[in-house]
Amino acid sequence: MNEMTACNDVVLDVQGGVGFITLNRPKALNALSLEMVRALSAALHAWREDARIHAVAIRGSHKEGVFGGFCAGGDIRFFHRAALAGDPALEDFFTEEYALNHLIHHYPKPYIAFMDGIVMGGGMGLSQGASHRLVTSKTKMAMPETHIGLFPDVGGGYFLSRCPGATGEWLALTGEVIDAGTAITLGLADHCVDPERLSDAWAALSQLDWSTTDALASWTATYSIAAGAHSMSARSQIDAVFSAESVVAILARLHADGSAWALQTEATLRKRSPLMLHVALEQVRRARTMHLADDLRMERDMVRHCFAPSHLGRTAAQSETVEGIRALAVDKDHQPRWSPARVEDVTPAMVEPFFSSPWPAYAHPLRHLG
Repeated sequence: MNEMTACNDVVLDVQGGVGFITLNRPKALNALSLEMVRALSAALHAWREDARIHAVAIRGSHKEGVFGGFCAGGDIRFFHRAALAGDPALEDFFTEEYALNHLIHHYPKPYIAFMDGIVMGGGMGLSQGASHRLVTSKTKMAMPETHIGLFPDVGGGYFLSRCPGATGEWLALTGEVIDAGTAITLGLADHCVDPERLSDAWAALSQLDWSTTDALASWTATYSIAAGAHSMSARSQIDAVFSAESVVAILARLHADGSAWALQTEATLRKRSPLMLHVALEQVRRARTMHLADDLRMERDMVRHCFAPSHLGRTAAQSETVEGIRALAVDKDHQPRWSPARVEDVTPAMVEPFFSSPWPAYAHPLRHLG
């Protein structure tokens, strides 16, 4: 186990036949580093083969203790530094993170994600493949990547495209934050738990009799509560608007709708990277007919183009993603200089190369995903 516990930001424990994982980087909202991805992957691979381990549970921590925050995503400041420096660790991060996402989706043992607090980006990648996705009244869930000139990765194309109606397009483009009830309604969570009972539920897992077939079902029934969907009041409008054939058409429908919700949503989209709005819409719609492995391979191609946009005649420093991170997290001026600056000026010739693989199939970094 020594090799598995080498990362201080991932705390591993085994009790009662359960492998327990605590993300322990609270000052960074448990943002994932390459070392954390490697520690998680090593633990899950080891526990998969260990007959003494019957289930895995994962939670986050915050400054005052455990729970209260799950994972805010990848370490975007590292992305920024690595892209500008040409650090190959950036390539390793996405290859290994996406392989980890695939492993979680196909894990042969129960994998229980305690999605309390912020669950965004890479945090969704650690939880959407779980067999048991638990949310609370404090859950704040989103795929906010278009805000930093990226796209909803970590399998986002796969799981967002399987949300009902056009809600996946809505979440992918706006980065809207949703609550526990909405997450359950959209198929992005399974059960709601009272945040006051999280510690009890966590501890009770190690007391279960894994020789019985209904051990987890009884545990789930004991700790689940009802959850109302407070952020879905505009569901019919979402489907009517975000089913439009293009980003330009979506904005036109929002403008024509004229309601407070529509105008606020239009204003939100106008702040996002115009180019990456087009890319994200295409991603979700392509992924709707893809298996997870193919979606992750597509996203691996896309993220390479995001940080090495030579297909646009740009350097890494001129990429939408580096610029978006600069504006949000480095200079913090919240004034990204998107190129093109307007949704209407994005052409298909700018979008299509994101979906061309820079690797031949036999050399793709995720070619081994089944």
